[in-house]
Amino acid sequence: MTFPYKLVATDLDGTLLRGDETVSERTRAALAAVAAAGAAHIVVTGRAVPWTRHILEDLGYEGLAVCGQGAQVYHAGERRLLTSLTLDRQLAGLALSKVEAEIGPLALAASRDGLDGEVLVGPGYRVQDGPLPAVFVDDPAEMWSAPLNKVYIQHPDLDDDALAKAARAAVGNLVDVVMAGPGVVEILPLGLSKATGLSLAARRLGAKAADTLAFGDMPNDIPMFAWARHGVAMANAHEDLKAVAQEVTASNEDDGIAVVLERLLQGLPSGAA
Repeated sequence: MTFPYKLVATDLDGTLLRGDETVSERTRAALAAVAAAGAAHIVVTGRAVPWTRHILEDLGYEGLAVCGQGAQVYHAGERRLLTSLTLDRQLAGLALSKVEAEIGPLALAASRDGLDGEVLVGPGYRVQDGPLPAVFVDDPAEMWSAPLNKVYIQHPDLDDDALAKAARAAVGNLVDVVMAGPGVVEILPLGLSKATGLSLAARRLGAKAADTLAFGDMPNDIPMFAWARHGVAMANAHEDLKAVAQEVTASNEDDGIAVVLERLLQGLPSGAA
């Protein structure tokens, strides 16, 4: 059995994971078949390592994972960080002041660097339901007391797309701003993306962009699609990602990744967007 790619890169939320944070047996089987055919599966997620590790362990995943929007390359088998890029806190603070000068006060959360980095949640920030741990802090200054991977922002009135657009216009070239999921707008180091982390990990695996098939669902996956040979958006994907995808598959709830992998394993051509 042959497979036309050496590397299969998958986002987690809204892509590999179903709404209940599980991976279906069909998708697990398709990934196992791809591995048997000689291709590597690599997780590429906006989640930092502490919020990703339990999923990797459930999958029996021992390879490299790109976490924190590309900031971290993590070796799951060895449980160690190979690379970790942090956000310049002074630049981030300046960027946030520029955003607030344009659109008013923001609610903030922050992801601390490291294998056990906590997510600190400031006053007014709405945390989504789920099992992921967060530490609530009353003093926003506490969020800036240790190295960070990213800062999350929320606005009382603007939706995700409007907030990301306004923030991007306000910060200039100080930092990057991405919309990574429902209710998740992030401030990142300038130039950081899933593509930068994936290219580092791929090099370690002996793979190139031309060898890579990528799956995603949100605007933060756009750089990864631009880097990879073939980008597949889920049916539930944001319209901005669908616009740049080479193909649109079924939703994360309907085994969209498996649909594509099974077809490629059968030697059938790629679909069209």
